[in-house]
Amino acid sequence: MVIPVASDHAGYPGKETVKKILHEMGHTPVDFGTHSEDSVDYPDFAVQVAERVNNGEHEQGILVCGSGQGVCMTANKYPKVRAGLVYSPKVAEMARLHNDANIMCLPGRELNEVQIKEILKTWFATEFEGGRHERRIQKIETLTQK
Repeated sequence: MVIPVASDHAGYPGKETVKKILHEMGHTPVDFGTHSEDSVDYPDFAVQVAERVNNGEHEQGILVCGSGQGVCMTANKYPKVRAGLVYSPKVAEMARLHNDANIMCLPGRELNEVQIKEILKTWFATEFEGGRHERRIQKIETLTQK
């Protein structure tokens, strides 16, 4: 799967780790920046991934910033994006299983390579459960249409 990825300066090392692991898993990351630890504004990079998931160009994306919060808030401004702050394999599982999350937001300052690998493995191994959760996703989409 082709996966768009982006980060700010604080998430840059984590994004580089994500790209490496995605390659190992057989995915193709497409890097929308940033490309160093020089200070930048996270919204400028989060929108690059969020727009592509929102318009259907890509099914899923990954964003990284220091806390994961800023990129998550930015991505969730798009009506077809369901971005989730993911900091453990269990949270990754639930975000996919119950919320059909399509963008994973990682707190780059809080996770090491082993943790990121486990989170990515869980995220890609988990499918949306549907059922009662589908109704809830529809309610979220209705809110974004107002």
